[in-house]
Amino acid sequence: MKEYFEFQNKTKILAGKKALENLPSEFDNFRVKRPIILTDRGVNKAGLVDKVIKACGGADVIFSAIIDDIPQDSSTEEVNKIAEIYNEKKCDGIIAIGGGSVIDTAKGVNILVSEKGKDLKEFAGAERLKRPLRPLFVIPTTAGTGSEVTAVAVIKDDKSATKLLFTSRYLMPDVAVIDPRMTITLPAYLTALTAMDALTHAIEAYTCLQKNLFSDVYAWKAIELISKNIVELVKNGKDKEKRLEMAIAATMAGVAFSNSMVGLVHSLGHAAGAVAKIPHGVAMNIFLPHVLKFNYEEIKEELKELLLPLAGEEIYVKTNEKERARKFIEKIEELQEKLNKLTKLPKTLKEAGVKEEQLEKIAEKAINDGSLTLNPKDVTKEEALRIIMKAYK
Repeated sequence: MKEYFEFQNKTKILAGKKALENLPSEFDNFRVKRPIILTDRGVNKAGLVDKVIKACGGADVIFSAIIDDIPQDSSTEEVNKIAEIYNEKKCDGIIAIGGGSVIDTAKGVNILVSEKGKDLKEFAGAERLKRPLRPLFVIPTTAGTGSEVTAVAVIKDDKSATKLLFTSRYLMPDVAVIDPRMTITLPAYLTALTAMDALTHAIEAYTCLQKNLFSDVYAWKAIELISKNIVELVKNGKDKEKRLEMAIAATMAGVAFSNSMVGLVHSLGHAAGAVAKIPHGVAMNIFLPHVLKFNYEEIKEELKELLLPLAGEEIYVKTNEKERARKFIEKIEELQEKLNKLTKLPKTLKEAGVKEEQLEKIAEKAINDGSLTLNPKDVTKEEALRIIMKAYK
């Protein structure tokens, strides 16, 4: 056991089939009367914003603005623009309805309106915030990012083509609503890629240098729930029980990595997203087995343990103790293959549309990414490039 570690999760979680209906009392608790809603067009078009508004029918609030044009890969310019609208409309809280980009955008907006800032880039980095922010309510519509409970936001700076990392305990949302009605319309492909995002969060949380006993428990259970549900949920997305379990798993993985942080898979993923505009979950799916092999000697004991929640008791018991870590990677690759057959989720960078001439630039950005700090093994640019080249073919 480590001599010292820290763990926190201040976010109140409302989870269940009628979780949305409990939002009005939370508005009262935080004295919010004029919240702004942030979402994207796909979520709004699917009727999910209407579901939230209907569930809040008894609340004494006025939704002062609905911003539904947040892009998949949001930017500092987008955040600056929305912060101006927030101030013009005299809002007093933020409701984020969507996936990781929407939630991270909401966190960025919250920084600017709370700190009365003009440029989000001024607050990039670790623990730059010194006081609590405005009330933030998060309703995830994917089961992957875990952003609803994390102290992290990643937002692209268009001018430098770099993804900026913001970390602070004050970025943790006040309330997260986990309701299966909000993910029931998620297509099979998005279900698969967001699940692989959550699975990567849990695995990196369990194997990185800042892991601790509390984060381990959340990560372990997240891996078990994802493994239990992912394939069947891709086949039948209307299963509300599995939707709820997968959403809870993503939230648990978020709690885990918000405390223990992540590593090389995310560094590579952030870089690939910035350079080649690969969706984050796709990048996680592609890079995960390659990074597990690269880190193998440093994490093999942890991988041995994780074979149990990933593959189940029968396979765990039948596998020789010395082979369990390798078997874990093998099961990840088997899952990757199944999801590719079911949804065409890319297994290689080439399948994802990355050009060969972009590979070196991805390596350059990856070794300067903040997520690399707690990876269990040091990485040079040459080593990163070799991993990227293996992931390309």
